Amino acid sequence: MSLADTLFRPDLLARYSANGPRYTSYPTAPQFRESFDTADYRRAAADPGAASTDLSLYFHIPFCDTVCFYCGCNKVVTKNRAHARPYLERLKREIGLQAACFDTQRPVSQLHWGGGTPTFLSHDEMTELMAATREHFNLLPDDQAEYSIEVDPREASPDTIALLRHLGFNRLSLGVQDFDPRVQQAIYRIQPFEMTASVMQAARVHGFHSIGVDLIYGLPHQTVASFSRTLDTMLELAPDRLSVFAYAHMPQLFKMQRQMDAATLPSSEARLALLQRVVERLTQAGYVYIGMDHFALPTDELARAQAQRTLHRNFQGYSTRAECDLIGFGASSIGKVGDVYAQNARELPAYTDSIDAGRLAIARGIRLSADDRLRRDVITQLMCNLEIRFDEFEAAYGIHFADTFAPELARLRSFEDDGLVSLGTRKLEVRMAGRMLVRNLAMVFDRYLGEQTLTRFSRTV
Repeated sequence: MSLADTLFRPDLLARYSANGPRYTSYPTAPQFRESFDTADYRRAAADPGAASTDLSLYFHIPFCDTVCFYCGCNKVVTKNRAHARPYLERLKREIGLQAACFDTQRPVSQLHWGGGTPTFLSHDEMTELMAATREHFNLLPDDQAEYSIEVDPREASPDTIALLRHLGFNRLSLGVQDFDPRVQQAIYRIQPFEMTASVMQAARVHGFHSIGVDLIYGLPHQTVASFSRTLDTMLELAPDRLSVFAYAHMPQLFKMQRQMDAATLPSSEARLALLQRVVERLTQAGYVYIGMDHFALPTDELARAQAQRTLHRNFQGYSTRAECDLIGFGASSIGKVGDVYAQNARELPAYTDSIDAGRLAIARGIRLSADDRLRRDVITQLMCNLEIRFDEFEAAYGIHFADTFAPELARLRSFEDDGLVSLGTRKLEVRMAGRMLVRNLAMVFDRYLGEQTLTRFSRTV
């Protein structure tokens, strides 16, 4: 039996498919409160005990030249590049406001620009933003940090890639979604193969450490045959990482999704067949299945981090840098500082008003309780390392794991009966068939799920 056969169990995937969080945080964002006191954030940032913890910086650049119909990101669609200038000026002010909260000698071992489309900024503006960041924070040499940026190949020439490398970026994340022209037309993202190939070639010429690519299955007009061609074409380009997301059709939340004909979306059975093809093709090609929808070459830092049990999750997904304090910059960005999560105002006017008034733009957040911290660590271990070693939690938290989580372990017996997990007296281990359902397993430990509407989350499969 092949690896794909043990990973992919259509009967179980269909039965367990449900709406659920992706657990880029715990508690998840619906638990953040507008009554959050930013003083908690400042206290966590100034905590002397955090001095030994590295920093991670996230910058949200919300602008897009065109709108992709499937997209659910927080974005501003405009062809007027002049809109970037006032936003950049406020980002620079926010950098100063945030830097005043932290010991800025702490090394920045991770940095990420996301969007939107970060390369909406001009070359001069990108240079200016990175210079302002270096002025206030301690950025590390190239071989000691992961500095990444999301790139739309339609917005990036080889000269852009050269500039990004010069600025210090060493990892690219490229949006592709599908190479099929009919699918591209339906999602309003026309991106010829040559555009993607040109950017990837430039990234290799300029020595980027890792190239990741995003694909989506479940889009209009996709078939197993058409998406197989996309996978085969992508494998010829040999990215270091692949994220193959399930499209979440939620037109009640994202108006642009109404532009797509729902009748052209693959059926539930077809989506499972698409997913099966993804697993078969990528694992056969030698990619390591990291978890959920992520695959990486064995040589990539993501696969190595999982093998060394140092894999982590943050608001950008799987991460190689565990235990960093994350500072979010820009509209809607989320930070994690100590035991505090804090999110900036989502809408541009509210973000602008706060920065112009000389205030942090934090609009909501949460300070974690002792129970939150414990469950966050359990869920992180489950999602990243695919196991929970009870003795580690007993030593760290002074609990008896089997007693503290007796109801949860009892619920997991049905998962064990289906061959998804192995439950021992001292360890819970996710079996190969359970890896694609790890979100469902994590949901067992989430004490908030009964208090919120699951329909706001995407399907687990």
